[in-house]
Amino acid sequence: MRPSVTPALVLLFATAVSGCDRASTPAEQAEAPRQTDRAAPARPSSGKLDETHRGEAMPSEAIIAPNGTPTTLASLQGRPVLVNLWATWCGPCVAEMPTLVRLAAREKDRLAVVIVSQDAAGADLNRFLDRAGATSLPSYRDPENGLGFAYNSGLLPTTILYDAQGRELWRMVGGYEWDSPAAAQLVERAL
Repeated sequence: MRPSVTPALVLLFATAVSGCDRASTPAEQAEAPRQTDRAAPARPSSGKLDETHRGEAMPSEAIIAPNGTPTTLASLQGRPVLVNLWATWCGPCVAEMPTLVRLAAREKDRLAVVIVSQDAAGADLNRFLDRAGATSLPSYRDPENGLGFAYNSGLLPTTILYDAQGRELWRMVGGYEWDSPAAAQLVERAL
């Protein structure tokens, strides 16, 4: 008996193989950077700024903290926080990871930068983050993709800036150069 292939499985496979930034053209997706041991990923493309959710509270979906305990984003309130949803199989996510590290280093006194993996349970994130030079970023896990569904952007990466009270200021949908002058101005205006 031959196993059946569901449309959801086909879509999952196609997304994993082709990249995850549905906002880009097929040609851009084909050229999405892939992390290898031999070459560093290319710079990420510009995402789209979305301010339509300004003032909304952080989602209450459970995620897994770096220490392995269940938590929510609300545990991060008290200072501005930039939350980045990403996955190891997402080309634009991989490309922007080093720029997030540089942003976190530059803004460490004013802004917490955290990453939330949308990879399935069991993914070896520590090895990936070590290779990507991103072990300095607090790394949360969302193996059930609760945040991805709560944000309803349909794209990875999605990055959301919250104020100290946990209210959304803006979100960037798609890859972005977080260490660029434009990103510095965007963050400065919000903080």
